[in-house]
This record gives sequence, C-alpha cells and structure tokens, in this order.
Amino acid sequence: MAKLKWGMIGGGEGSQIGPAHRLGSGLDGEFEFTAAALDHRPDAGRDYGQRLGLAADRAYGDWREMLAGEVAREDRIDLVTVATPNSTHFEITKAFLEAGFHVLCEKPMTMTVEEGEEIVKIARASGKICAVNYGYSGYSLVRHMKAMVARGDLGKIRLVKAEFAHGHHADAEDADNPRVRWRYDPAQAGVSAQFADCGIHALHMASFVTGQEVEKLSADTVSCISSRVLEDDAMVNFRMDGGTAGRLWTSSIAIGRQHGLTLQVFGEKGGLRWSQEQPNQLFYMPLNERLQVIERGEANLSPEADRTSRVTIGHAEGMPLAFANIYTDLAEAIRADNEGRAIDPAANLYPRAEDGLRSMSAVVAVAHSGARDGEWVDARPPMFR
Repeated sequence: MAKLKWGMIGGGEGSQIGPAHRLGSGLDGEFEFTAAALDHRPDAGRDYGQRLGLAADRAYGDWREMLAGEVAREDRIDLVTVATPNSTHFEITKAFLEAGFHVLCEKPMTMTVEEGEEIVKIARASGKICAVNYGYSGYSLVRHMKAMVARGDLGKIRLVKAEFAHGHHADAEDADNPRVRWRYDPAQAGVSAQFADCGIHALHMASFVTGQEVEKLSADTVSCISSRVLEDDAMVNFRMDGGTAGRLWTSSIAIGRQHGLTLQVFGEKGGLRWSQEQPNQLFYMPLNERLQVIERGEANLSPEADRTSRVTIGHAEGMPLAFANIYTDLAEAIRADNEGRAIDPAANLYPRAEDGLRSMSAVVAVAHSGARDGEWVDARPPMFR
C-alpha cells in the first residue's frame, strides 16, 4: 500500500513539538514526510528541511509558498500539520482547508471562539478532515478508559478529576526567556496562558473519556508571579451534559511536578486513575472489590486499546507513540474517505475541529469567570447551544 504524503508547517530546528510529530507521523509507515515550511526564517527553513531529507523544491520558505507549491502538484500532500505559534493557527488552517487539504492543527486551534466556529463550518463544507492535536488522547490505556466507561463498567459517571500541573515556569527570574515569555503575553497567547496551554488538554481528556461535553464552569485564576498579565495557575469546577461534575487544576508554578497530566473517573460501580508519567498502568477499583492494575499490552483489552499498542507488555510506550496513534487514526480516515468506505470504529477517535472549538470556548469562559471571582458561565460555543 502506498504511503500517504505528509507535510508540516512550523516545528523547525530546536522546536519542542516538531520531533514528536515527525516521529509520530512516520512510525507506522502510513505517511511519508514530503513537504514542509519549518521556520519563520525562509532560508533556515529550507536548509533544515533538506537536511531532514526533503527534496529542494518541497523544502519551502514559508507556508504561503508551500500552499502555492502543493496546490499545483498532482502528487500533493494528503495531510498537513500546523505546528506554528498559536496566533497563526487560524489563518493557516483556514487556507489549507479551503484549498482542499486535510489538516492536523496543534492546540489551541484558534485564538477566538468566532475563529473556531469559522473553522468548523469550513471543514464541514469542504468535507476535509480538520483534526486538533490533543495527542494525549492517543495513549492506549486512555482509549481503554474510554471503552470501559462506554460499555458501562463504572456505571453512571458521577465525578471526573483532571490535573495538568508542572513547575517549569516557577522561576520569576526566567521572565525574559523567549520560550516562557510568549505564553503569558496576551498579544501572542490570547486571553489565557496556563489553561490555554495545558488545562485544555486535561479538559479534553475528561470529555474524551467520559463521552460528555462541558456545559458550564466556574474558575479561580491567579498570576502567582505578579509580573505576568495572564494566569499561571487555575482551579476550575465544571458540569457536563451527562450530569457529571468535574474538577480541574492546572499550574505552571507547581515546583516538584514534572508533567502532571492525570485523570480520575468515579462512577456508581467503580473508579479509574491514569497518569501520563506512568502511562503503562491503569488503576481500576470496582465497588467493594480490590484494586486492579491494568497493564498496557495485556490480553483481552478493548479493540481501541489493542489497536494502539505496539510493543510487548512491560516495555514503555511514550508521547511520540501516542502522537503516532493520532496519525494512524488520520491515515485510516483519509484512506476510508479516498475509498468511499466507513472508517474502522476503533480508529474513529481523533480529535476534531469541534473539539478545538469547544476548548477555545472553555478558555474564554475560564478567563471570563476568573476575572469575575468564579462566576458560573456557559462554556459552550454559541453554535452548540
């Protein structure tokens, strides 16, 4: 089977996220890295692209040059990943969707709810995939959690508790570090810093696993480092459309926490706990029974978990492999579309533009509520109310 052609915008040399995408996209042999505009400096982007093995005529200087070049080719790319600064996501994603390309956009998908609604409408009208890289939903045992909830193992879900707290921005003396500074600058990050950066991963995970969407929320936001305009810590209470109550803590000043993405789900008949730093184990406590440890790769897991597990039990699978699961989902979706058939249900789990829109609406709601001492606000995008 011929490989699909993949391109990337952003994620250049020294990028935090670029290597994970390049590893993930190529891991299962579904995509071939074919074209890219990797840097805001045209010459640097062209040079790095060629060092990564791209043909000279497909190592582009910027995204506009790449769009014009790929549109004109019969062997155009099948999927483009947008991994540029947040403020550019909308313009680039919109342009490639309208030109007939499938898109995987880094989060947050847009800077405003209005932009998010426009992307959803364009994706629906074009018939093209617009996915959003909530890559942690690619972990095998996260997908098994979702399957367990869906088949009723926990009964009705009463409470979900999500965290994404780290301490890597806790040094006030680091204020001028360019990799830190932009995150707390409204001109570059928008209305939120830590919640938009990390909190929405935790919120998406809660929705992904429970199969419910957030309806309303109340937020307490704070800039613990007083020089910051935007928040570096947030505590959010929320209510979901299936009746589940939610609690979410996200922070960038929690010294001693390294990554901190965890999810706990509590139902009538049992509870589940998973942590991204120990992704091979899922802790399951059935009501009035003993704690069980479910291991990634063990026999008799769900089809969703089996499909996304590559190496034998006891060996670690990390973040690039979780990203790879998003890419294999997308490869299956693209091939199904090309062949006019239904997608494999176990692969139909990649985050959509609708998820990106809901996240952006939640970001705005958190900023609004935090500025008003925790006032409860509607977290739904207007088009979904």
